[in-house]
Amino acid sequence: MPYVKSNGVRLAYDISGPEGAPFLILSNSIATTKAMWNPQLDALSKEFRVVRYDTRGHGKSDVPFGPYSIDDLGQDVLGLLDKLKIDSAHFCGLSLGGMTGMWLASKYSERVNKLVLCHCVSHIGNAEMWNKRIAHIRENGMSDIAFGQVERWFRKGYDCSHPDIYRMFQKGVCDTPVEGYVGCCAVLRDADLSSLLSTITSPTLVVGGREDIATPPEKTRVVAQKIKNAEYMELEGGHLSNWDSETDFTNVLNDFLRC
Repeated sequence: MPYVKSNGVRLAYDISGPEGAPFLILSNSIATTKAMWNPQLDALSKEFRVVRYDTRGHGKSDVPFGPYSIDDLGQDVLGLLDKLKIDSAHFCGLSLGGMTGMWLASKYSERVNKLVLCHCVSHIGNAEMWNKRIAHIRENGMSDIAFGQVERWFRKGYDCSHPDIYRMFQKGVCDTPVEGYVGCCAVLRDADLSSLLSTITSPTLVVGGREDIATPPEKTRVVAQKIKNAEYMELEGGHLSNWDSETDFTNVLNDFLRC
């Protein structure tokens, strides 16, 4: 497993795809790892040099003491690009990863070629909600929320049709370090990127899901409306439509990045 030291944090990453192809950075959601992009990896790696990384506090990356900020997550990506000598790349992030992409494209537009924002909003919840969740996790651990968390990620009935995948994500929630999870909860608590959306100039695709409970489509549509000339695609499925609407998601992503 390769690592880079970025912004004071060791990040785990992998690279696939032909040398010389356009770079594509994939950024995971909270309580998952870079493996969340497994359904898309083979297809994307045919035409792109795909870089997946574990967000700080997740997977094989370092788990620094929190709280973290959206600036931390964005600077982590900049450091990753610099260490890998990538001048610019396409960026695709889901949920928390999408918010990282918003920050990056707004602050460092020259580093982002095309931007894909999946199942994310510019601000989510309120401080009271996130502080309660942080306190609950510190007291009870990650296993206490694993079932409810994953239930919010997939469309209705996915647990019956794909029980192995459902259990895999539940285990992934349980395996997420407490400090990493609550550190990123602080990001979601504190980040309000609403004022940045109008400053994004990279060609942008926003992806929503009709059965997404965590970031409902009426909210993801607003993100697309606030980014100049952004495209919007609404898929069947839940918060992780790259799994429960795998084929459609992959095709939409590929089509946007190719053109």
